[in-house]
Amino acid sequence: QVQLVESGGGLVQPGGSLRLSCAASGSIFSIRDMAWYRQAPGKQRELVASITRGNSTSYEDSVKGRVTISRDNAKNTVYLQMNSLMPEDTAVYYCYAEQRILGVSKIHWGQGTQVTVSS
Repeated sequence: QVQLVESGGGLVQPGGSLRLSCAASGSIFSIRDMAWYRQAPGKQRELVASITRGNSTSYEDSVKGRVTISRDNAKNTVYLQMNSLMPEDTAVYYCYAEQRILGVSKIHWGQGTQVTVSS
């Protein structure tokens, strides 16, 4: 099993920055891709950014240039640095991890952390 605990959310003014962290514990040796998703009220959960174990990254178009995902495999932690935040970035942000054992994938989610961008 894998447990994911997010931190770093909060209230920030437009144009501000936040850094989200997601610490993984449990069967961490089997974790492959990790990612951050977000879900705004009344909307579906969407992928924000993802990172492979080899540190290849991808980003949703609306956050490119403003958001950086990174990963510290020694600390079993994935980060999301968000700059130039806009009100439309307001959402609950969820950490995602893919666990793969003997070719079988299992998805794990964190409990979510609220990000509110407002003046």
